Amino acid sequence: MSAYDNERPRRKLPALLFLLAVLIAGLVAGMIYLRPRFETQPPQIRLTPDATDIGAAPIEITVSDAGAGLKSLAISLGDTSIAAEQFAAPVGEKKVSVSLAKLPGVKEGQATLRVVARDASLWGWFKGNETVLQKPITIDLTPPSVELIADDRYINFGGAGAIVYKASADAAKTGVRVGKHFFPGFGGQIKDKPDHLLAFFAHPYDTPPAARAVLVATDKAGNTRELPLVYELKDVKYRKSTLQLTDSFLRSKVALLARDPATREAAPKELFVAVNSNLRKDNEGRIADVTSKASPAILWKGAFSQLSNSKVEANFADLRTYVYNGQPIDTAYHLGYDLSVTKRYPVEAANSGKVVLAEDLGIYGNTVILDHGLGLFTLYSHLSSFDVKPGDAVEQKQILGKTGETGLAGGDHLHYAVYLHGVAVLPVEWWDGKWINDNVTPKLEGMSGEEIAVSQQPKKSRAGVRKRRR
Repeated sequence: MSAYDNERPRRKLPALLFLLAVLIAGLVAGMIYLRPRFETQPPQIRLTPDATDIGAAPIEITVSDAGAGLKSLAISLGDTSIAAEQFAAPVGEKKVSVSLAKLPGVKEGQATLRVVARDASLWGWFKGNETVLQKPITIDLTPPSVELIADDRYINFGGAGAIVYKASADAAKTGVRVGKHFFPGFGGQIKDKPDHLLAFFAHPYDTPPAARAVLVATDKAGNTRELPLVYELKDVKYRKSTLQLTDSFLRSKVALLARDPATREAAPKELFVAVNSNLRKDNEGRIADVTSKASPAILWKGAFSQLSNSKVEANFADLRTYVYNGQPIDTAYHLGYDLSVTKRYPVEAANSGKVVLAEDLGIYGNTVILDHGLGLFTLYSHLSSFDVKPGDAVEQKQILGKTGETGLAGGDHLHYAVYLHGVAVLPVEWWDGKWINDNVTPKLEGMSGEEIAVSQQPKKSRAGVRKRRR
């Protein structure tokens, strides 16, 4: 064999290796290119609300696929088709809103909601990934029942009221709605009446007189029963006042409350608005959050106490206009009473309760908040010192701290306020023993509205009522 013949295979080997490398590179490139089309993550299905009891309110079915995108979707309730779609081009998300209870032929009772979603992946022998959701649900179109037992004939504008009522066992949430505010009811408070509920509510100072209260009961399916409350809204005149701002007050008080150095160097108007509006909003949000978390039992008894020897210097819901150099620059509601005695005067708890806040609270300065149960709270601000801490149980007249002029106070005094489920209410009612005895105590004792009305009539009138009933 010649040397030429021995060398021929050696010359072909580099070419074969090159072709093999090209083939492997092509396969790798193809796998990289096609890999997203072979992704294995199935579509996601989300129900809002994700509940087992469904009423007339619509639910939203959200189907999404972050990989290859959705190829098809089918939704049904039992034998009733709700949606069936084949997408011409893959989509990342599809939302379907439907009122299941309003579908043709649907009746109250048990049913199965079925959602089938498939994506455009080539996984599974080109069939794609599939997600199937089968959810047993109960169609419920009957709202809960509610019965009013005792209410109030009169409510002060900005003040509070109390009602006793019964709700059927299927009611998941009950209470009183007034405008944008909701005041929940609590069970287990009425003597010898475990099935009765008590709700304290307010007709807030910022709610129009025409927006009357409604007793509301809602079940797990979202069905709601409403019963309007009938009462006479007694007008309460709230003052308007003007406060003159001085440069010394702005420098000594307002500037110190500004949270960032740039604001402290701002012009007087901008400085005051930043504190009085922006910081006030944050502080009142904190108060609303704390006073919206109610203990489910009454922690107080009898009338609340006004700070001993104190004088009311500023009123509740007083609309204040702040003037600087003759020009109005801001407004704010004063949501409590300003009480003054002498400097560093001991501040007493208005009633028994639990300390839920004791901290520096911006424009309110050093502040204590007491939880008295069932949504009722009292607030004590501008203190110079604390004698209690969060978690402490306190008795009526126990010392909480001493008055001062912390925060945005112009002098030593106590800012005292009453809150009901996060809403500031007229404090003077809770100081009034007669108001407590007429509006609260009989209801706690289990008396009906009719029994309360009879008991509060003069004796001669009561005898006449008994004779007529015979």
